[in-house]
Amino acid sequence: MKEALVVCGGKNLAVGVTIWDMETGDHLLHIPTCASPFHGLTCLRHQYLVASQIQPRGSVSGGVIFTWPFSKPRAPLRSYPLEAIGPLSSSKDGIYLAGGATSGNVYVWEVINGKLLKTWHAHNSPLTCLAFSDDASLLISGSEDGMIVVWPMIRLLDETDSGSSHTSLSVSTDHESFITGLLPSSNASHSVFVSSSLDGTCKVWDLVKGTLLQTCSFPQPITASVLDPAERFLFSGSADGRIFMSPFDVGLMKEPAMHSKDKKVELNGHKESITALTFSRSGLISASEDFTACLWDVVKGFITNLVVIPYSSLLPSRNHQRKSTHLPVSLLKKCSWQDDPSKGTVTLLPSPGEQQITHQYQSANLLNQQILDLEVGRTPEAIQLKVETNIESRLLISNMTKHVMEMNNHLQSRLLDLTRHRISQHETEAERNKL
Repeated sequence: MKEALVVCGGKNLAVGVTIWDMETGDHLLHIPTCASPFHGLTCLRHQYLVASQIQPRGSVSGGVIFTWPFSKPRAPLRSYPLEAIGPLSSSKDGIYLAGGATSGNVYVWEVINGKLLKTWHAHNSPLTCLAFSDDASLLISGSEDGMIVVWPMIRLLDETDSGSSHTSLSVSTDHESFITGLLPSSNASHSVFVSSSLDGTCKVWDLVKGTLLQTCSFPQPITASVLDPAERFLFSGSADGRIFMSPFDVGLMKEPAMHSKDKKVELNGHKESITALTFSRSGLISASEDFTACLWDVVKGFITNLVVIPYSSLLPSRNHQRKSTHLPVSLLKKCSWQDDPSKGTVTLLPSPGEQQITHQYQSANLLNQQILDLEVGRTPEAIQLKVETNIESRLLISNMTKHVMEMNNHLQSRLLDLTRHRISQHETEAERNKL
């Protein structure tokens, strides 16, 4: 499948967004007047491009978020949240969009109708990264002070929850500086995510329990990171332009945390700080403050975001192609539909008159189950119980696996002792024979 690369700058509005053919390097599309901060660009189901906009210094106005459909290039859909939004993240199914502000607030919208589902004060410093877990059941946030918080979506959408700190599943403060990347694993057997920071480390965390599994230290601040599609290697871009390639083999740790001292492969090609990393079918793509992006020539302003999309997304739909899977989007609302945002509630199902109900929670297994539960008349408490049961099951499986590993280590130790004993016996017999 052919791919296209979306390139977005972060300083000059005139540069805008440019889309290139990955195979030929041909210029496919240019969207003017756009400048997004780091992690301010996301793709909704390969159908829409969403970008938060950098606000001029001293600006007291709210934020702006642009949305473009790939198949029908036109003027963007302009949404105006209450405050400037920095990082953006969308769920894999394109149902939810999350945005982080410099105030420490996080906003979660329902893309299909633009409803602001939840807003709450998540951090005491500006948000720098947001990421949904692969099944969209968890939202991970990182900030300038190095704090990382994991938020269960079911609690964020609970009408009885006001969005206080008690809604978080785990809080991590092991990083000493600015969070520059959050990478949830898509491997079902590894419920982990990777964080990178300007403190010169990348850390691997247990997604459910929030415990630290592994730390990789680097000689320079890490400014961007990405996992290869097979999740065998972690690529970490640094402030001096080097990209470090490290094996990503989390497995099952014997200790709560371990420090990786393996020699790392260095990729040298950029002269200044790495600003963005992504993967395509062709391999790793990097961008830097030296105004270059891997196979591209000089651009006007360094690149802050890279996104790879299917080439077919740019082609206009013909007849009724993709009609059944095309996800509509709406303007993102500034406030909840309640008068008092602090007392806002979330209705998981729309009113009977609303259409496209099947799109609400289309691909996340957990949210599909919610709809089935509500259709048979079950209560929200039943939904909450299911989620908590799922989390407990993950913990149980993790504990059982660790127990099996401990037994295996014990058996290996016993086998080693028996082998040593037999060798000792053979040596003793050999000494007796000599005498």
